[in-house]
Amino acid sequence: MSEQVVFWLVVLAACAIVELATMGLTSIWFAGGALVACITAVFVPYFWVQVFVFIAVSLLMLFFTKPVAVRYFNKNRIKTNAESLVGQRAIVVSEIDNLKGIGEVTVQGLDWSARTESDGIVIPERAVVVIKRIEGVKLIVDLDESLKGVVPLEQSDATLDPGFIEEQEESGE
Repeated sequence: MSEQVVFWLVVLAACAIVELATMGLTSIWFAGGALVACITAVFVPYFWVQVFVFIAVSLLMLFFTKPVAVRYFNKNRIKTNAESLVGQRAIVVSEIDNLKGIGEVTVQGLDWSARTESDGIVIPERAVVVIKRIEGVKLIVDLDESLKGVVPLEQSDATLDPGFIEEQEESGE
């Protein structure tokens, strides 16, 4: 075996070890490039050609396969911290109005600034909303459709009762 083939096998092994240690989908692309460069070293004696093949294959794999791989490998990732709020219900403690730049909700005992997805929608205090996404430090919310016809907001304190929200979630309504 030539020295160049051994060199590329060492690079391949190093990239594979780094990938196994980190599991971050970072060096696996370079391991693929090193494998193709190793095969090239068997047929082409010029090291500069091998380096070019290594860089080209690594970059092609990185740009074209990484987005697909990340989507499939991270789909079962457990959401943590703020990400876990998406889809949960919150109580409006201060009227939400994007045009005025105001709005606050309470979720899991914490107060968050909140905005609606589009301007011109005003959500009154004590309404129950669903968290759609997080942009920076603001929650983007929408009225909870499942509670709209249950009890008029003006007539009930049910929207402020966390037990009411939990009952609604458990009953699947």
